[in-house]
Amino acid sequence: MGRCIRISTKELQINEEIREQEVRVITDDGEQLGIMSSEDALKQAEERGYDLVLIAPAAKPPVCKIMDYGKYRFEMAKREKEAKKNQRIVEIKEIRLSLNIDKHDFDTKVGHAIKFLTGGDKVKVSIRFRGREMAHPENGLVIMSDFSEAVQEYGSVEKAAKLEGRQMLMFIAPKTKK
Repeated sequence: MGRCIRISTKELQINEEIREQEVRVITDDGEQLGIMSSEDALKQAEERGYDLVLIAPAAKPPVCKIMDYGKYRFEMAKREKEAKKNQRIVEIKEIRLSLNIDKHDFDTKVGHAIKFLTGGDKVKVSIRFRGREMAHPENGLVIMSDFSEAVQEYGSVEKAAKLEGRQMLMFIAPKTKK
């Protein structure tokens, strides 16, 4: 078959792909050439050695720009790459506590949470209740509030401690740097 069917793209229509009767034409330096037929606009673009690109198909009449399409695509790809480079994906790190946690173990877990929060990650703190521990969920709330107080300088509670089944969960988000 050798024929490729384009399903959908973000690409703009260029040159012969433009099927509009009349278009408003703008040059690459912003000068308005007025409203003309798409054939005349394509001739204008070819005379200047550039491409005719449909940039606003919803406008009445549609707006086309005479520009170097290859250079335009290169600039757009460069911008997208730069934007992607500046993004940071926030991960959720989990710290598990228990109802009968000792002071030193608690401090160690707080240290880990502080390290995660300063690294820009969110922290999910969980306590799993086993057996008869379910009879005293208020003890879990005390541990969670102590934990949130211990890390409040580095993060703020995003979702307060809540009992879900046999587990109590709390989410802490890092404080934004100013």
